[in-house]
Amino acid sequence: MKLKIATFRFDVTPPLGHSLCGGWIPPASRVVDSLEAIGFVILSDQRPIIVCAVDWTGLCNAAHQQWRKVLAKAAGTTVERVAVQCVHQHDAPFVCLETDRIVRAQGDLPPNIDSEFFHTCLKRADSAIRESLKVPRRLTHVAAAQSKVKQVASNRRILDDAGKILKNRSVAASSDDVRNLPAGVIDPWLKTVAFYDGREKVAACYYYAVHPISYCCQEGHVTSEFVGQARRLKEQHDTPDCTHIYFTGCAGNLNTGKYNNSSHKENRQVLTQRLFDAMQQASQKLHPEPIQNMNWATTDFLPPVHKSFSAELIEKQINDRSQNVVHRNRPAFTLAWIRRCRQKIPITLSALHMNQVSLVHLPAEPFVEYQLRSQTLQPTRFVATAGYGDGGPWYIPTAEAYFQGGYEVSVAFSDPQVDGLLMKGIQTLFESQPAK
Repeated sequence: MKLKIATFRFDVTPPLGHSLCGGWIPPASRVVDSLEAIGFVILSDQRPIIVCAVDWTGLCNAAHQQWRKVLAKAAGTTVERVAVQCVHQHDAPFVCLETDRIVRAQGDLPPNIDSEFFHTCLKRADSAIRESLKVPRRLTHVAAAQSKVKQVASNRRILDDAGKILKNRSVAASSDDVRNLPAGVIDPWLKTVAFYDGREKVAACYYYAVHPISYCCQEGHVTSEFVGQARRLKEQHDTPDCTHIYFTGCAGNLNTGKYNNSSHKENRQVLTQRLFDAMQQASQKLHPEPIQNMNWATTDFLPPVHKSFSAELIEKQINDRSQNVVHRNRPAFTLAWIRRCRQKIPITLSALHMNQVSLVHLPAEPFVEYQLRSQTLQPTRFVATAGYGDGGPWYIPTAEAYFQGGYEVSVAFSDPQVDGLLMKGIQTLFESQPAK
């Protein structure tokens, strides 16, 4: 099998004054470290495949589709063969073009996105991919390994004896009675998948499920957070020609709350080091194998809007100037999703299968259970899952979580049927894996 791989990266740091996290936190006032979009293109006798990770909070609906269209055109492929996943740092842009139209019509709400900056990023994407395709490398081997991450992720949903939400463990637990509770349901493994040209490692992808936040939403300090800093630290300690890409897994109900005290100078560095240590340990276990087979699988997915949402009532809330910004901007995202569902525009789920490795790309903020179930479905395969693709539906809880209640359920745009529909989609992706 003759394959080639081309890696690319480009800057997506917002200008000062730009809205962050949907516009309900302070706008960008300082750049602590730059934000990037990093990815790879796989070339074969079929149309190219593109996978990209973006240091933004999210890309929703038409914004996500535009990114995929631009990347596809640059590489001469189809939109269905492009996966764009956000890393989900909060001090970063959270982009929905329909939401931006809704809030701008109000006249007094912060915009969702600077359109000039958005299109500048797309131009950079086009240029970066075209340049990368001028110097592709051979793709001959793939390797996969995992290592446990110590004291980073914890489940933020604390249940009472009746199985209902008792407390929500914040990014930095406010008291020891919450911090000292068990970590709960998490996926402790950082997974690494690397691509090689002969013996030379060309690209390395890292997957870990946790909200990538040590502290945020207070000062407008743009940052790639501890996950981006761990990625850069890994770049410094690896072969210079290897491109490193970090993907956030299914982290809708996970954060750093058990192990984080929000110390600006200290704890972000601690979390960075712990994640980097796992990257190093997993990298040492990599054993490249010749690529025998490869397949790209997709399936469409469109969960129904939750029955509790009324477009008319949401519009009234957005128009209500007595409400604070967050209670007007966030509903604008809901209204954008409702309008999309009326148009029946689906989300594309995708997976790259290579030998016994599967890279699965899921939308929005799925709960960690979807990641764990995906691995259970394919116990003989190495399954690495990236969440935070098309952010249109926001949170994707499990069916059980709707009974439990809590914040995530209250801002999930989809009906509880989303559980069965998403699992059906994931199963379909695995059914399309190549023959051994």
